[in-house]
Amino acid sequence: MIEVQDVRVDPTTRRTWRGDREVLLSRKEFDLVHALISKAGSVVTREELMRDVWGVNFWTSSKTIDVHLGWVRRKLGDDTRQPRLITTVRGQGLRFETGEAAGLSGSA
Repeated sequence: MIEVQDVRVDPTTRRTWRGDREVLLSRKEFDLVHALISKAGSVVTREELMRDVWGVNFWTSSKTIDVHLGWVRRKLGDDTRQPRLITTVRGQGLRFETGEAAGLSGSA
């Protein structure tokens, strides 16, 4: 079981929770969340995600990642405009935030 912030992922059963609520994810959505949460706090490049989640060893388009990321953010209840769980590090990749860094500066 991997838990970061209030998101729990069980790689064995392929189940995900946000707090006490189970979040139903498609296979690719789960793989994307797992790839990011297992390296929480570190940037995961789009190339790594294409290889590890989609099994593609060549660069195609990041639109696939962006579309799935949008679905994952909505299902996890993460604000797509100011995400606190999965953030985009421009020019580098994506990061599942540990809760100690970016995205947690409050809004009034």
